[in-house]
Amino acid sequence: MGKPHRERKLGENEAQAVTRLLRVSPQKLNLVAQMIRGKKVDRALADLTFSRKRIAQDVKKTLQSAIANAENNHDLDVDALVVKEAYVGKGLVMKRIKPRARGRAARILKPFSQITVVVHQVEDAA
Repeated sequence: MGKPHRERKLGENEAQAVTRLLRVSPQKLNLVAQMIRGKKVDRALADLTFSRKRIAQDVKKTLQSAIANAENNHDLDVDALVVKEAYVGKGLVMKRIKPRARGRAARILKPFSQITVVVHQVEDAA
């Protein structure tokens, strides 16, 4: 007796990938996620490849994983894929202390975040 299958949240022509515990603030990660929203996957991969943001390489890996999930798990056409959603969530925050003058201390926050990329297949209007 196993657990019953849960309903799939995504449509039949969609696939997703999630990367957790990225060592960057959600605000900075959202800037990179904005670059790829609504674009065709080949264009989004090119934009991430030549982006100067450090975290763009991790977002590129996540996008490539979503493309692989679409191709291998859901039999979708890679050439017709578009980035439907790319959204960012907060993760844990490490708290650190930096010594300051006169015996005081300053708090340093080291945030983590996660990104979810959803791709879907569009039908040609031809």
